[in-house]
Amino acid sequence: MAGLRQSRVIVAGGGIGGAAAALALAAKGAQVILFERSGAFGEVGAGLQIGPHGARILQSWGLLEAALDTGVQPNHLVFRDALTGETLTTVDLGSRFRDRYGGPYFVTHRSDLHVLLLTAATNAGADLRSGVAVTDVITDGDRAVVTTSDGNTHEADIVVGMDGLKSTLRARISTDQPVSSGYAAYRGAIPYADADLDEDIHDVIGYIGPDCHFIQYPLRGGTMLNQVAVFKSRGFLAGVEDWGGPDELGHAFARCHQTVRRGLHHLWTDRWWPMYDRDPIDRWVDGRMILLGDAAHPPLQYLASGAVMALEDAKCLADYAADEFVGGAATGVWPRVLRDVNAERAPRCNRVIETGRMWGELWHLDGTARLARNELFRIRDTTSYRYTDWLWGYSSDR
Repeated sequence: MAGLRQSRVIVAGGGIGGAAAALALAAKGAQVILFERSGAFGEVGAGLQIGPHGARILQSWGLLEAALDTGVQPNHLVFRDALTGETLTTVDLGSRFRDRYGGPYFVTHRSDLHVLLLTAATNAGADLRSGVAVTDVITDGDRAVVTTSDGNTHEADIVVGMDGLKSTLRARISTDQPVSSGYAAYRGAIPYADADLDEDIHDVIGYIGPDCHFIQYPLRGGTMLNQVAVFKSRGFLAGVEDWGGPDELGHAFARCHQTVRRGLHHLWTDRWWPMYDRDPIDRWVDGRMILLGDAAHPPLQYLASGAVMALEDAKCLADYAADEFVGGAATGVWPRVLRDVNAERAPRCNRVIETGRMWGELWHLDGTARLARNELFRIRDTTSYRYTDWLWGYSSDR
């Protein structure tokens, strides 16, 4: 991997995906600089679900044990009807699940995973710089020329654009814009003892209902409870500019079971997250730059795999590069790596985008369609992995 050790890589964006890319590439020997536009590294939000497809990657980087130490391994994924509170179906996350997928399903605080990745990236030799944004990337022969917000220019062999849903660098590839789902999300993580629960929660519980859903699960060893409420915004439908505000929250869940309505009182209401994705695109490469993570394929949250897709991207890029550079660098290695990573990852991630949209529609049905969905959930074969192998069993290994 002599050629990879001589390679200079710039990563644009210091979120979970950017930190993962910096770690994966630096661990293979590349000289990595990561630029983050914010003045300090940090993740906004609360809980995060990591399926076994992400756990296996963290294991390969030697980070799974530390991630589990600060997280929780739920017993089940539970789907309930948001109007009645009835349990519709469950996914057992026990030993049979872990054996099939080679890792656990766990939940963690976003900031805990982010700090873990940043620390590991630094220890692997990556140079992490905050308060500086990558504003442009131009390919000049066999190098990328990067302009940053402080007025400086930098040269690299490749640039990894992981600057998120509202990516600046995506404009080099596509003129598209984020697509609004019309749904808004509210979050809240509180001390578990303050939650006023009817039951002790050891699972990820999702209440799915007409134009809304509500998620609960424990965090940080069960000392915290994470809750997420998502609803279709009346303001969005009416063309209100700042749609999805707190005045809509109570009305959106008025028909729901009392467990759901009571949980709303513990949500943060000083901020909310309008939910966007982007239409899938097949080409993520522009010369010596590749988009990855949410810059390339931002999904809606229904498959709980947005962060894991970025982990998969990072591992795929670093592994493909290491394979190509075995025995020393050769002409055209990096363009070939970027092409192959794009070809490998785009079908996978675009399927997540499209399936996530469909899954969201299924969750939010009303009337007779809701009743039919509930019956299908009730009779589901809980021993079958037919519909989940594609998501949780995937590997980009050649």
